[in-house]
Amino acid sequence: MVKVHSNKSLKSILGMTLITAAIGLTACSGPTDPDVKARQDIMKSYGDATGIIGDMVKAPDTFDAAVLQDQTSFLAEASKNPWAHFENQEALGNATDAVWSDKETFLAESENFQQVTAELDAVAQTATSVDDFKPAFGEVGASCKSCHTDFKVKKDS
Repeated sequence: MVKVHSNKSLKSILGMTLITAAIGLTACSGPTDPDVKARQDIMKSYGDATGIIGDMVKAPDTFDAAVLQDQTSFLAEASKNPWAHFENQEALGNATDAVWSDKETFLAESENFQQVTAELDAVAQTATSVDDFKPAFGEVGASCKSCHTDFKVKKDS
């Protein structure tokens, strides 16, 4: 006797196959190198913190000294973290070859970032309005942009 599969069974098999493929692709889409992943996670956390601060700059009536201080303290402390994850030249990720070929400039950029985030944190501790920290926050943004200009792979627009 021949067993006949119902249309429902085929749909279930097809559905399970698609779900399995989607899960597999999702698992493969992230960085596999631990240094690249660490750098990207740290940089994302910088973006999250600067986003919170930037929202205050855009809407000064939302200024919250405690939130500002938490975010700037985080940035100042975390600014020391990603640089050790640039040791492995084979772990490019979104970094350009210039990170290693122009290491002196890259290190100067990292030191500048650490300095401007510390300065922002110092100003934030006594800030009573956006105007008190806005210039220092601008310096942090300029530092990010300066480093990313030469040391981060450009995304296709």
